Amino acid sequence: MERGKVIVEKVGGKSTVTKCFSKYPLKFIIPRKVGSSETDAVWIYTITYGGGIVSGDSIACDITVGDGCTTVLTTQASTKVYKAVGSKSSEQVLEARIGSNAFLAVIPDPVTCFSTAKYSQRQVFKVVSDSSVLLVDWITSGRHERGEKWDFDLYKSTNHIFHNGDEPLFLDTILLEQGTHAGIAERMQDYQVIAMVILLGPKLKLIQNQIQEDVKKMMSRSLHMPTIGSRQNSNRHNDHCLTKPSFVASCSIFGPKGVGVVTRIAAMTTESVYNFLQHQLSSMEPLLGVKPYS
Repeated sequence: MERGKVIVEKVGGKSTVTKCFSKYPLKFIIPRKVGSSETDAVWIYTITYGGGIVSGDSIACDITVGDGCTTVLTTQASTKVYKAVGSKSSEQVLEARIGSNAFLAVIPDPVTCFSTAKYSQRQVFKVVSDSSVLLVDWITSGRHERGEKWDFDLYKSTNHIFHNGDEPLFLDTILLEQGTHAGIAERMQDYQVIAMVILLGPKLKLIQNQIQEDVKKMMSRSLHMPTIGSRQNSNRHNDHCLTKPSFVASCSIFGPKGVGVVTRIAAMTTESVYNFLQHQLSSMEPLLGVKPYS
């Protein structure tokens, strides 16, 4: 497994990369500054030579965010996973340690698996009581322009968060695998994107409250059922009830005293998820320097 490593620490009162190395096919791009010069945040772009993840690739990345630092881990475009060659699969592993009063935002573009691709990723975050983490983990159905729709063989994404070393705080796995009786496309029906957004820690408390309230309102409107006694516009109501919502989301809290919020999304278009993320995360501009996904 080829590894890359980044350490971010306070130097002269500023979040600074103090160690960085990577091995082929992984590469890090760290711009000198993103957004306002007053913002104390290090941005790290991960890329792979060849424009995507090739069958058989095994890539690992270690990130340490020191006390009081802010770091953003992102991509320049969607992560493409190419077709599997024989039985070969591809994998990526991220291990992150987030210090006291530190903040790590993992905000990539979505994963796009090509036909027959086999891909798994595992992301492990180790936090302390006042660490903050934003994680966006999402996948599209494939290359629509080529007629591919959930046509890959395997996608597995595991996300674990541990508190104070080894105390489980959040454990989650998403598995999409072609079955003998029903394929992924049949099970996903018209939905083209699934996503998960995790908001953890004190720096994200206001956004946690906002996203829960907004999702509640969105789903209340989208899934509204007319009262039994209502006959006005009955045809329109019947049509509405038969229409599948194009965007479905739910929120739930986790951890002691609801320290974290996880939002799960299924959508018919990638654009609608981008729009949702842009709106919900826009208030993070003062922390990160720019609005995520803008």
